[in-house]
Amino acid sequence: QVQLVESGGGLVQAGGSLRLSCSASGSIFGINRMAWHRQAPGKQRELVAAIISGGSTNYADSVKGRFTISADNAKNTVYLQMNSLKPEDTAVYYCNVLRTTPLGRKDDYWGQGTQVTVSS
Repeated sequence: QVQLVESGGGLVQAGGSLRLSCSASGSIFGINRMAWHRQAPGKQRELVAAIISGGSTNYADSVKGRFTISADNAKNTVYLQMNSLKPEDTAVYYCNVLRTTPLGRKDDYWGQGTQVTVSS
């Protein structure tokens, strides 16, 4: 099992910045992808950004150039730096990790979510 603890959400004015953190603990061997998703009221959960082992990243078009995902492997922590925030970024943000077990099974783990609210 992998436990994920998120922090860093809050209320910010449009144009402001926030940094989300997600620390993984437990059976972390085999984690090969860490990502942030978000879910706004009445909408489906969507991928915001992901980073895979080796450092490759990908982003939703709506956040490219504004958000940056990074990972500190020594701390088993993934970050999401969010700049130039817009009201439409308001959502609950979830940390997600994909772990491949020694037997090849892929397990998905999710954090509890952290609220990000951007006021206009």
